[in-house]
Amino acid sequence: MNRKTTLFYGILIATASLFVGMVLASRLDLSPASSAQTVAVPPMNSAPLTGPIDASTFRNIAKAATPMVVNIRTEMKTKAQDLTDFFGGGGAPDDLFHRFFGNPGDDTPQQGGRGRGQGQSRPREQTTRAAGTGFIISKDGFILTNNHVVEDATKIEVALFGDDDEDVSYTAKVVGRDQLTDSALIQLVDKPSHPLVEVKFGDSSQIAAGDWVMAIGNPFGLSHTVSVGVVSATGRPFTTAPNRNNDMIQTDAAINPGNSGGPLLNIRGEVIGMNTAIYTNARNEGNIGIGFAVPSNTVRELLPQLRAGKVTRGRIGVSVVPIPREALEEFGLKERKGALVSTVPAGGAAAKAGIKAGDIIIEYNGRPVANSDALVKMVVSTKPGSTVPIKVLREKQEKTLNVTVDELDLEAEQNTTRRTPQQDQPPAETQGASGFGLTLENVTPQIARRLRLPSGQTGAVITDVDQDGASAGFLRAGDVILSVNGKTVSNNADAARELGKVASGRIARILVWRDGGETFVPVKKD
Repeated sequence: MNRKTTLFYGILIATASLFVGMVLASRLDLSPASSAQTVAVPPMNSAPLTGPIDASTFRNIAKAATPMVVNIRTEMKTKAQDLTDFFGGGGAPDDLFHRFFGNPGDDTPQQGGRGRGQGQSRPREQTTRAAGTGFIISKDGFILTNNHVVEDATKIEVALFGDDDEDVSYTAKVVGRDQLTDSALIQLVDKPSHPLVEVKFGDSSQIAAGDWVMAIGNPFGLSHTVSVGVVSATGRPFTTAPNRNNDMIQTDAAINPGNSGGPLLNIRGEVIGMNTAIYTNARNEGNIGIGFAVPSNTVRELLPQLRAGKVTRGRIGVSVVPIPREALEEFGLKERKGALVSTVPAGGAAAKAGIKAGDIIIEYNGRPVANSDALVKMVVSTKPGSTVPIKVLREKQEKTLNVTVDELDLEAEQNTTRRTPQQDQPPAETQGASGFGLTLENVTPQIARRLRLPSGQTGAVITDVDQDGASAGFLRAGDVILSVNGKTVSNNADAARELGKVASGRIARILVWRDGGETFVPVKKD
């Protein structure tokens, strides 16, 4: 064997070894994941919306966008005994989000038979079917829809526009879900032979009240239905999880049960929102002109995390409320900016850093805090484990504290239940707080045990709140007043005296013990 032959075989062996190594590494996950396996953030068109609207505008949008919209049919397992509660007794879910579901056909098996020897129905698992909408965001079969459409689904089927046979559908799987934005990313397991048409994104931050919009969806099982309206408002706070809101686009474009997860389009046919919920009441379960869509920018930015299967957010462990307009002087503020800390649960990141109820957070990680909603948005977008400086205003003095951000666990947060303590029989001696509508008692050892007060903690327990008084809706029976305007109170007489010093029309900064922790409550005196 000559030198050239030896060199040739050496290169061949090296190349083969490298190839085998790459295959093994991919099988064993030893090499980094390829970026081609992720869903890149789709581009969006931020150009201003201009130009006239004519007789063919909405026809052209519908023609171009409808093939990008899919109908979603799901199946989920429920207990027979739970169906009445789930559907509100009327064949359509009673929850606001589930009202936005479709329930095409009466496919739910009826409960039958009786339990052996029990004289009543035995709970058993049954299949419930529902319908929603989605839209295609990539040619390889990724589809965006609402979380509540697929959250409990055991089976997901997707029907595409233009299929000759209406019964043709394709199996899909959940890739990632996010309850806070009510968004979900699913992917077709089976794909059609023809290429998929993907949507184009507009810039939802440019949308304003009065802009024309189009909704396309699957209302009441009527596939690919088009409706047109205007943006009624932007930035509408809407509860998507207990005690947590998401800003929504409000529209009067007709949307109904089954439209969930469908696109809201601008006059260029670009997605600027994902239809999520409708306002309804006991008299009308259909469209009454008030619908809500998640802004496209919100969902678009989450796509990489949805593709990874988990959306990670930050949490510092405080509850914040807006600063009362009348309290700027009391807090030492020149303008109404910042977030007032009402509670700081023990063991959380904020508590460990030294943040206290009654503090006003005026700066987060070097950025000024406009209000409580702005602070929440800053915190949830912070990577867990990061240490950020937080500037607070405490007793009119600025103080900077370093907080290591925790990871937000929505499920754990929702499972944390607080039990309202039972009230003791009030002691004989009482104090009234004129201008606040409160009846105050001293804290006895029995009350301290019942309310789980720390050892040695004193204060004044509220035994009655006048429902027509200033404190109604802010304070409640069972609260223990610990301080008023920064002055510690030891008993009901102290509390009444400090509250009496507050001028009519001014704010009392009241720190109370509630549900096993401190809560800061500002109350305006009558």
